[in-house]
Amino acid sequence: MSSLKLLVVEDDVSLLELMEELLTSFGAEVKTLSDSRQALDLVNREKYHGIFTDLKMPYVDGFEFARQVRKSSWNNTTPIVIISGREDKKTMEEAFAVGGTFFLNKPVDRRKLAALYKTVRGSMVESQRRMARLSLRTEVVCQLESQTIRGTSANISMDGILFNPGCSLQLGKAVRLSFRLPGRNDTISATGMITRVDDKQRVGVRFTNLDVKDRQRIRELLADDEA
Repeated sequence: MSSLKLLVVEDDVSLLELMEELLTSFGAEVKTLSDSRQALDLVNREKYHGIFTDLKMPYVDGFEFARQVRKSSWNNTTPIVIISGREDKKTMEEAFAVGGTFFLNKPVDRRKLAALYKTVRGSMVESQRRMARLSLRTEVVCQLESQTIRGTSANISMDGILFNPGCSLQLGKAVRLSFRLPGRNDTISATGMITRVDDKQRVGVRFTNLDVKDRQRIRELLADDEA
């Protein structure tokens, strides 16, 4: 499995450098930014396995940043570590309410950061597995309002599927999909949202509702590919 891809957003340059050094030493690929506006642009264009964000920042504070991450197509399920010097219950409750997954209290030192990383790494690895894509060619039946469209898939992940419907489809539309996995006769049914349309008219659909058994079948297929 490849390195975890992490984003750290912190306007304290010395802390930013410490976090980059330590997280990189654990084998992670780390992107650091001190400007939360640039970070917001990035989370809408790239997928990360884990995001660390300070609460008190100029321009866009950590609460709003986390809220926007949860609205993004790429990182809406990515674990978010909230970093703050405030330890009161109200702050922590609000941080979790806007999408925070873990809480890291300042001052941050090597020991504290290392201990937290060992705790959160499992969640980030699971995020990485959801991101992993496997080439897959299978027929996809797409129901869009009153239309039934048939296409062929290009790849699949835990979070969604990329397929070519042979026609132009609109971003943001809700769809219902059905398809089969290699070596199985049962059909997987899912609802999703169109989050990507590329210049080849391939359509990326993020699953919004997928049966637990069907999700496990996709997980097993990806695991077999890793093996």
